[in-house]
Amino acid sequence: MICPDFSLYLYDMREEIAATLVQWADKYNDPQYFTEDPIAFARHFAKLFSEGKACLQDVEIAGLLAAHLAWGRRSMIVRDSNRLMEQMNWQPYAYVMNGDWRCDATSLHRTIKWSEIAAICRRLRDIYLQLPSVESLEIQEIRCDIFGSAPDRNAANKKINMFRRWMVRDDGIVDLGLWKNTPKTELLIPLDVHVHNSALELGLTARKGTDIRTVYEITDAFREIFPDDPCKGDFALFGHGVSKG
Repeated sequence: MICPDFSLYLYDMREEIAATLVQWADKYNDPQYFTEDPIAFARHFAKLFSEGKACLQDVEIAGLLAAHLAWGRRSMIVRDSNRLMEQMNWQPYAYVMNGDWRCDATSLHRTIKWSEIAAICRRLRDIYLQLPSVESLEIQEIRCDIFGSAPDRNAANKKINMFRRWMVRDDGIVDLGLWKNTPKTELLIPLDVHVHNSALELGLTARKGTDIRTVYEITDAFREIFPDDPCKGDFALFGHGVSKG
């Protein structure tokens, strides 16, 4: 049996951690920390969209492809996402629908080749011939029907959950809030090694595996802190990494 004093101590520790996470989330939900980040490409087209100079599909394609390249150092992700946008003449929707895609075995970003990007563009073109937006697609549909990955119900799908956070969260600060039919409460934490390590250190999960069960466990922990917007906790985990650095 846990003695009452120790139970109170554990409660106070949880309250202190929760307060710190709220503080970090508020502090790091700030565009100044995301100028050199893959979201910058979706933000660029979102701004043009608000001015009537781009379409929603431009934002979606730029976001999907930048998220797909989100692997490794942020500076390299941004560099290679910029190369991709230049190849598209900064008109991603027109490039996808035109069908004249660069398709060779040269690397664009690490092991991601131009031929892989061309295959994604082909699948996106097929989708946009049927749908005005990819918002209605489930996570597994984005995984398989856009990115061409094999079905995996246990996968964390970090890149897809990150992209969905960009498109859905609507506080008008960092994320774009352009998808109006997806509740923030349905979003899941984008889980990578750094996020997982931070969550372990903070006691948000005890699970060692980086799979969908861990994603749900961390997201549910944030539901207790941000009940209407659990993915706001993603900024708190970013803040934990910054504070450690």
